[in-house]
Amino acid sequence: MFVATLLTNPVAGSLAPALVESLRNAWGGDDVVWLCPDEAAEFSLPEVPGNQWNVWADVQNMGVDLVVQPSGARRKKMLLADMDSTMIQQECIDELADMAGVGDRVKEITARAMNGELDFEGALTERVGLLRDLDEDVISQVLSERITLMPGGKELVSTMRANGGYAALVSGGFTAFTAHVAAELGFDENRANTLLVENGRLTGDVQRPILGRQAKVEALEQITSRLGISESDAIAVGDGANDLGMLGRAGTGVALHAKPSVAAECDVRINHGDLTALLYLQGYARSDFAA
Repeated sequence: MFVATLLTNPVAGSLAPALVESLRNAWGGDDVVWLCPDEAAEFSLPEVPGNQWNVWADVQNMGVDLVVQPSGARRKKMLLADMDSTMIQQECIDELADMAGVGDRVKEITARAMNGELDFEGALTERVGLLRDLDEDVISQVLSERITLMPGGKELVSTMRANGGYAALVSGGFTAFTAHVAAELGFDENRANTLLVENGRLTGDVQRPILGRQAKVEALEQITSRLGISESDAIAVGDGANDLGMLGRAGTGVALHAKPSVAAECDVRINHGDLTALLYLQGYARSDFAA
């Protein structure tokens, strides 16, 4: 059996019952279950519809996300999440670069790296090099003035942990940011790169080894092994090319507001919903969300 989930941006609340019922009838699904009125609904069906992606494209134009997945073992025991443009709405290195006066150059490199056009490690070292001599205190300033959480993140982490799940934040960004974001959202652990500092200023380099695409896969392997669970018990979420390894290996890999080249390689794509979409995909209703 499979389950089809339709959801939209919670702020819009524009999921029309007529659309859900029409699709259920067309696909021969079971009764619709509303996970949240006007926001998220699901129904079971016997097989994956042949026109799934054509319908997906149609409902995308209506501001609706559609995911079809196996109905068994949807509730996951572990969350593995990227940070930049996933758990927060910014790219930390871009914000630091803007403060350093090299924002446009760094943003260009970031966009190409996240789209898979550049080697991640080389792109990271080049961008960090442009931050040389930036005052370390700028990190705290960026955190307090420029970093905002992605909507739904607190609900996602707290609900999964309240149901026995483990949450790990794994980023190609920097520990100065992941430690703060992980603490605010309630993650069990965080991993990232460490900016090197001398005499209160950034040196323009990061500690080796650099955490990139393979390190995220290794985090999935190591943490699931330590917890005594399988990789299929994990749900992973990210938006960039360096997330594709973990997204492909986890039981459910979610491309969240991802770059087109990244989304094209993922079967689970959320372009309109927020992070609560990951709860709806696991069958949680809004009433199940932890405070």
